[in-house]
Amino acid sequence: MELYETNQLKIYNSLSKSKEIFKPVVEGNVGMYVCGPTVYSNVHLGNVRTFMSFDLVFRYLKQLGYKVRYVRNITDAGHLENDADEGEDRIAKKARLEKIEPMEVVQRYTVDFHETLQKINNLPPSIEPTATGHIVEQIEIIKDILQKGMAYEINGSVYFDVLKYNETEHYGILSGRNIEDSIHNTRELDGQSEKKNPQDFALWKRAEEKHIMRWPSPWGEGFPGWHLECTAMSTKYLGEIFDIHGGGMDLKFPHHECEIAQSKVKNKVNPVNYWMHANMLILNGQKMAKSTGNYILPNEIFTGENNILSKAFSPSATRFFMMQAHYRSVLDFSNDALEAAEKGYIKLMEALNKLDNIEVGKVSSVNIGDWKQRCYEAMNDDFNSSVLIANLFEGVKYINLLIEKKETISAADFKEFQNTLNTFVFDVLGLKNDLEQNASEKLNGLVEMLIKMRKEARDNRDWALSDKIRDELAVLGIQLKDGKEGTTFSIN
Repeated sequence: MELYETNQLKIYNSLSKSKEIFKPVVEGNVGMYVCGPTVYSNVHLGNVRTFMSFDLVFRYLKQLGYKVRYVRNITDAGHLENDADEGEDRIAKKARLEKIEPMEVVQRYTVDFHETLQKINNLPPSIEPTATGHIVEQIEIIKDILQKGMAYEINGSVYFDVLKYNETEHYGILSGRNIEDSIHNTRELDGQSEKKNPQDFALWKRAEEKHIMRWPSPWGEGFPGWHLECTAMSTKYLGEIFDIHGGGMDLKFPHHECEIAQSKVKNKVNPVNYWMHANMLILNGQKMAKSTGNYILPNEIFTGENNILSKAFSPSATRFFMMQAHYRSVLDFSNDALEAAEKGYIKLMEALNKLDNIEVGKVSSVNIGDWKQRCYEAMNDDFNSSVLIANLFEGVKYINLLIEKKETISAADFKEFQNTLNTFVFDVLGLKNDLEQNASEKLNGLVEMLIKMRKEARDNRDWALSDKIRDELAVLGIQLKDGKEGTTFSIN
């Protein structure tokens, strides 16, 4: 029996604004789409938090035994400045400023994105499609929406007719916005805009002469609107109706609202059963964002090369800092918060390193089954990593009491206890034990120092000291091997 059959997972659905019991479209399978990065600059920590939040969701769904297809796109075209339908393409602008090809910009920052998420120990998605790789699919969707009368073409651009759509559907169903209020609060178009209404959004934009990134279409050379790519790629790889769509809170409107409208016209169904939105990271009292310059890069945290933190913090300590907060809560980034998180992380890893020192007995004085159930209950409650971590520290307390022999545990319970800790700490939260790695690095450094001392003894013909170093290391399970290139070692 799979774990998902015995665990009732509840997910907060941004559409219904309530927690709902999770029931996938296809039993035992989950289709999940997450809006990926626009690759025109280094990924900042606020973005990383969003992707880490959905990495947690991905990991836990897999832990429950679901077969998960996780699709996360790369936006490499069509995302204009200020998320609007006017201005320059962000990638093309970067290419123009640096006098390089747009795809050089895309490659550079896609590599940075992957390297950063690998350092923070995010699992890769099942599929990672690009906007430029799906131009044909986007054109076909536009043709369909035009044919159904929910879009109009003008001067080589195509716009979605929001007011006409809203006659039969609710544009604002996800964000809770009312189109009538929007109309009332919007100034008249200044005559320079091609749109019929300010609320309309671009499905296809005509490429001006200076625009580098362009493709042929039935309406002339141009490029797809930013909102369209996610509709094209999510439905291509997950079907017309799929389980989970995730992204940052800032994408709820207009991006995800536009996705819903496009899909409802194209496929006549609501595309997503559970909309999930991760909340923002706060720095200096404001949202962390590239556009305002109020951000910090992950590598600046790992190296300590920044003006905010007192020292460097490891990727695992940084990940632990993020996981201490529920994904839907605002998280305040500061030096004090990171230092506190690091202490908690070290305490957890030190406790795990003590597991081998626990002596098992015939009976248990602690109820491991109840504790394990509380861990699952935390994650089943909308992936509440904050409560999970509190339960894991209950486990730390058990470890210390067992070592001090103030509590007892049976062999069967100990195995279950150890497996549960490893499952939630490493497989679900995605933490790494940097303390073990640091200990290994220190051991290697110590052995190298003794090899150097032994070489000096041999150079001085002090054979007794040389042999003593070799023999005492051998007793500890460290074998030295002398060769032409010098002395190497292996640890048994």
